[in-house]
Amino acid sequence: MPPKAKVTREMIVDAAFEILRSEGEQAVNARTVSQKLNCSTQPVMYHFKTIGALKRALYEKADAYHTACITRIHSAQPMRDIGLNYIRFGVRERNVFRFLFQSNEFSGTSLTELIHVEALKPVLALLCRETGLSEEQAETAFRALFLAVHGYASMFANNEMTYNEPAVLSDLRLVFDGTVLALKGEG
Repeated sequence: MPPKAKVTREMIVDAAFEILRSEGEQAVNARTVSQKLNCSTQPVMYHFKTIGALKRALYEKADAYHTACITRIHSAQPMRDIGLNYIRFGVRERNVFRFLFQSNEFSGTSLTELIHVEALKPVLALLCRETGLSEEQAETAFRALFLAVHGYASMFANNEMTYNEPAVLSDLRLVFDGTVLALKGEG
């Protein structure tokens, strides 16, 4: 009889991520993950003592996936691409979006604190290069742009709305251009 296949921590997180994407956070538990892996719940609970620990690892995977999706730059307008990718993520990955941004992960955190995280520094530097804004202005612009983009993405992630990319692009252009002009004192 061949030895049983070893279920790894990575296999468990990958299975949980598949469940998250297709069914949502509420469907992620030891039973559903073990069913997905065709094993007992024992390996799941061996690697993750609690479902909370599994969901923290799942959050890290989902966050890395989200970052990879939104930072795909396809044009000479990188900030527009990032904003549009963020909105598309809300449209295409509703369950992952909700898990990342509507699961109270940021409880007690302010928007200003979120803007100062290390991972955002390259985006702010890109915004400075693209617009000629100072670092302080870029932070202000990013906050305004983020709120507009996040609002759009949230609306699509939580509602059965029809996605109209030309309209979204037009709105993004207005918000982006208006914000930059206002900060440069030209608006």
